[in-house]
Amino acid sequence: MRLERENLLMVRKLAVITVGMFAFGYALVPIYQSICEMTGINVLALGERNIPGAAAGLPANTQVDMSRTITVEFDANTRGPWEFKPAQRSVEVHPGELTTVMYEFQNTQNRRMSAQAIPSYAPQQASAHFNKLECFCFKQYTLEPGEKKAWPVAFVIDPKLSRDVKTITLSYTFFEVGGKTPPAPVAAASPAEISGGRS
Repeated sequence: MRLERENLLMVRKLAVITVGMFAFGYALVPIYQSICEMTGINVLALGERNIPGAAAGLPANTQVDMSRTITVEFDANTRGPWEFKPAQRSVEVHPGELTTVMYEFQNTQNRRMSAQAIPSYAPQQASAHFNKLECFCFKQYTLEPGEKKAWPVAFVIDPKLSRDVKTITLSYTFFEVGGKTPPAPVAAASPAEISGGRS
């Protein structure tokens, strides 16, 4: 009898603890929201409260500079026997606007290869304001003979970019890693340089 009473008492205690834990977990959401709104930690909650009509839809992205447009041109260079090109040659973007473009690649050789792309920018000042969120240039790739790939480049141009910049060229050079890379082209010497060297 005594054992049964102790067991019944233990079951009641466990039931009370379970109900208390459930109630505490359920109450955490409004407590968290109240604390975040008071301290200003939850920026999204404050934004929804301060923007009229925010409950009807998502607030507009105020980081996009709609007052100007920048043309981004895409270029592709290869240092080896393969095909590499952008899916489109240019796009018009607003600073602060997320944009995604694709680059296409094919290993035209009869052997497996590993390769990587190196980006460059023109004008040079644009490089500090061209923020890539996703890019195939972040890592190396191994491709089988004849294999084709299409890779995205997701980027945002910082609105702090000078207003003088109207066009940015994003150029990639794709080269084989650990393979025989052809030497860079050397400019031919002019006749004046040749004759000057002989004198």
